[in-house]
Amino acid sequence: MKIVRVETIPFSIPYKKPLKFASGEVHTADHVLVLVHTDEGLTGVAEAPPRPYTYGETQESIIAVIDKIFAPQILGLSALEREAVLEKLDRTVANPTAKSALDMALWDILGKAANTPVTQLLGGYSDRMRVSHMVGFAPTDQMVAEAERVRDTYGITTFKVKVGRHPYTDDVEACRALRKALGDDVELYIDGNRGWTASESAMALRAMEGVGLTFAEELCPADDVLGRRWLVSRCPVPFVADESATRPGEVTRELLGGSATAISIKTARTGFTTSQRVLHQCEGLGVEVLMGSQIDGQIGTLCSAAFGAAHQTSTRRAGELSNFLDMSDDLLAEPLTIADGTLRTRESAGLGIEIDPKKLARYRQDT
Repeated sequence: MKIVRVETIPFSIPYKKPLKFASGEVHTADHVLVLVHTDEGLTGVAEAPPRPYTYGETQESIIAVIDKIFAPQILGLSALEREAVLEKLDRTVANPTAKSALDMALWDILGKAANTPVTQLLGGYSDRMRVSHMVGFAPTDQMVAEAERVRDTYGITTFKVKVGRHPYTDDVEACRALRKALGDDVELYIDGNRGWTASESAMALRAMEGVGLTFAEELCPADDVLGRRWLVSRCPVPFVADESATRPGEVTRELLGGSATAISIKTARTGFTTSQRVLHQCEGLGVEVLMGSQIDGQIGTLCSAAFGAAHQTSTRRAGELSNFLDMSDDLLAEPLTIADGTLRTRESAGLGIEIDPKKLARYRQDT
């Protein structure tokens, strides 16, 4: 299973409506389809979603670093030599989603070679995950209406509420309205995307007392070291590190430094191999994890679900697996479905990603 070619295909699919949050907003999924071809005819498939406001990657930079730096370094290696591949990729700093797509594509190849779903190779704990849904910035009545629609249509009962606006009272109002409308059986947690200062975060949390939040995520800047420690020491719920914990060393720093008490794992930025390291790191420290979303399309969602379902620890909480519902289309020949609040992994070998050639021809940007 020698790697003989790596292919990068840019594609762009509009969202039905902009997704708005404190660090930016997304109107189109300008992603990169990554294909790793082997000498035995097996092809691994994954997706790299650029997030320039978080990691500095763009669609163009992902293609450039894979085509010009990564691919030449890994050609001739076996898909089994994942550690050797990662060693070569890590010689180049940053570029997390480009590296992760290559790693997940290799796992897809291994699953296909073994005629086994990747979920089974990773751990095989389950074949499904509970789903949480992100509620982005909008007038309060629209946020409530969206949450009610998603609950009634898909059976989802966990909601991640984007916060970080100014004044923070707008977000307090939205969270209180969501709790009143959805009732006590629904889980609510908030994500500030680094939008507030530590003091603003503390005031907002005090104002949300009684809302019954499950978690608070990245309310203030990742590099506000003292402010984050001060805030987390006073936070009434587990504080989730996301953008501040993008690799194992940062996870150690955030947890042992008192800047977080839980970790968001995103396969789009740590692939499967490094995500397992982060997961086991958290298990060893007795820290909860969430399966986060990089505003993934259906390909990325399937990858996240495959990893999350494979491990007992990551199935304890609902995973952020519904962002694709806001996209106008996708590349999968067989679209994902959410029913009774859960999403199932694919039973076919590998990741079960089958690209619709007509859709790819429609949305690709290199022709």
